[in-house]
Amino acid sequence: MPTELKRPPRVLVAKVGLDGHDRGAKVIATALRDGGMEVIYTGLRQTPEMVVNAALQEDVDAIGISILSGAHMTVFPKIINLMKEKNMNDVLLTGGGIIPEDDMKTLQAMGVGKLFPPGTATGEIISYIKNWITEHRPF
Repeated sequence: MPTELKRPPRVLVAKVGLDGHDRGAKVIATALRDGGMEVIYTGLRQTPEMVVNAALQEDVDAIGISILSGAHMTVFPKIINLMKEKNMNDVLLTGGGIIPEDDMKTLQAMGVGKLFPPGTATGEIISYIKNWITEHRPF
């Protein structure tokens, strides 16, 4: 069983590309904040480079990408590769949106964390992030 965290987890929530639908990202950001996390929301139309640079500057424990555009097989691999280049091996990359189950499995094999479809209970997402951070980023 994971131990309690000594400080609130820091999570960056981002929308990448031309996907202009951010209602879900805002709901998740609010839920994470209500769940005891510090949340940085980047807003719309971010590039993978902008997301990774913001995550470095903010010293986050996790990055959550909200994607509804169908570009998940481009966006997630680009972000995970940038994270590897910058030695961000102890930062969780997770997310959710409209992502087919087979694509979720492919992305997870590349190193992306659990991905959540629409309708996932926010408590499940909060628990996953907190447990991952506790196991991978002891502080």
